[in-house]
Amino acid sequence: MKHTANNSSKANVDAESVNQFNHFAAQWWDKNGAFAALHAINPLRVGWIAERSPLAGRAVLDVGCGGGILCEGLAAHGANVTGADVSARALEAAKLHALESGVAVEYRQIAAEQLVAEIADPQPPSGHDARWDVVCCLELLEHLPRPADTVAACAALVKPGGDVYFSTINRTLKSFLFAIVGAEYVLGLLPRGTHQFDRFIRPGELREWCEAADLRVVDIIGLHYNPFLKNYFLADGAAVNYFMRCVRN
Repeated sequence: MKHTANNSSKANVDAESVNQFNHFAAQWWDKNGAFAALHAINPLRVGWIAERSPLAGRAVLDVGCGGGILCEGLAAHGANVTGADVSARALEAAKLHALESGVAVEYRQIAAEQLVAEIADPQPPSGHDARWDVVCCLELLEHLPRPADTVAACAALVKPGGDVYFSTINRTLKSFLFAIVGAEYVLGLLPRGTHQFDRFIRPGELREWCEAADLRVVDIIGLHYNPFLKNYFLADGAAVNYFMRCVRN
């Protein structure tokens, strides 16, 4: 399925996906709960970003931040992090954990497209009158009805020369077997129904959307899982999960 960007005013949100994440909101910071896989891969995500983008003192936006797992990891590297999500319950979990951990993160219930509109406003209500140095949008695009629109929004939210990071799942037979059958039904790494195969995104499609939004793709790496050692690792090959780094022209 190929998605294209459009200017529709309809919210770029899948209510069923939001409801599912809301259902598990209390488990965001349970490392053995519904989001155990996110906790397991978070050091890899944060490390990969930190190796490529200076974070200390930089303004970083996490689009679709959920319960703040990535946000807190980036903040630990000295970044000034803003987490944005449409789920009120996920943000409640994020704010509560930030209070407990003492990590400073600004959380907002807002979609990326709405943030773009705020930046265009001469007097933005949030007080942000500039774009971010780094924008992250991880494990979100495959849950959206119009992912290309969010790619374009992320491009609009980053400063020229800034980095944008995406992660998603390739649409291949292997990804169906590994990311849905294996992860959700056999190994129980994710709640059943987390993903829909027709919303998976091929790297060529994501690259096309990035280039249309004036983003230059500079790096792609695959995220892999070893079921015998029960660990995740980054390596070449994007047949299932992959990360993409872009630079705003």
